[in-house]
Amino acid sequence: MTLIVHHLNNSRSQRILWLLEEIGAPYEIKYYERDATTNLAPPELLAVHPLGKSPVLEDDGRAIIESGAIVEYLCERHGGGHLVPARGTDDHVSHLEWLHFAEGSAMTPILLRLYTARLGAAAEPLEARIAQQLDSHFSYMESKLGPSGHFIGDDLSAADIMLSFPAEIAVMQGMAPRYPKLAEFVNMCHARPAWQRARAKGGAYYGY
Repeated sequence: MTLIVHHLNNSRSQRILWLLEEIGAPYEIKYYERDATTNLAPPELLAVHPLGKSPVLEDDGRAIIESGAIVEYLCERHGGGHLVPARGTDDHVSHLEWLHFAEGSAMTPILLRLYTARLGAAAEPLEARIAQQLDSHFSYMESKLGPSGHFIGDDLSAADIMLSFPAEIAVMQGMAPRYPKLAEFVNMCHARPAWQRARAKGGAYYGY
């Protein structure tokens, strides 16, 4: 049975499309559009999962949620093993750390910035702390990019795919001069044919 990606525009589910293009697994896309006023996901997603969030991967009737879990699932069961370092190695431990960092530590200040941006002056008491946390996390990512331009080893990994979103946010927010290695990482990701195919299928997101 073909995999189904429940894909919300302007969302992190774009990474799942990219991963599927990289591994060459057949899939279908079910598209959902955010509300133009609230930017919230449509209620139709609640029929897919009670949280009403994207991405959701459907495989033979089983719905899998959470980007990191979906990435691990696809790499284990649908041909993405070459994007994961060998188990038992230090690189595999680093890979697990980065998978969780991308949706855990990194996304907290990013989401705070996205949400408080709608509050105007009411967000001023939080702004300094959010800016400090963004710089802390983006600086950490910048310092850990290897000479190859990847976060682990010399080739693309599933961790790179997960980390592409916070790196894109840094560039989108005008921070490329401060984090040139992250900016180059984003350019490298976007130059990949698989990323370009996913972008053509998934649509524009956050200016990309």
